[in-house]
Amino acid sequence: MKSLDKKNLDRFKQLLVETRTKIAGNLQHLESDSLNTSARDAAGDLSGYSLHMADQATDNFDREFTLGLASTEQKLLNLIESALRKIEDKTYGACENCKKPIPQKRLLAMPFAPLCIKCQEIEEKEPRA
Repeated sequence: MKSLDKKNLDRFKQLLVETRTKIAGNLQHLESDSLNTSARDAAGDLSGYSLHMADQATDNFDREFTLGLASTEQKLLNLIESALRKIEDKTYGACENCKKPIPQKRLLAMPFAPLCIKCQEIEEKEPRA
């Protein structure tokens, strides 16, 4: 596969910018809805009484779930920023491990992909420490 031409690089840059905008909006929504709200406010409790243990558990689960989503969204934003830097550095589209070109099909599906499919599969099979 040959390297990407200017037209394709511009197309991928536009796709990355649009994806970044969408994810940043999602992240801002998560923060404003859940992370910047106290458990009492989220439950709508205006009284001075403590929450029921089951309600607290549900609220804690929801908050942990939201934190997980926010963490995933932040990781995607980091990958997008890295891909945009690679476009500027003229290294976009090359696998970070094997340095071979990443197929355009993969980049269209995941424009922020840092690895080719083969290297991604190898990484996913490796046990986590």
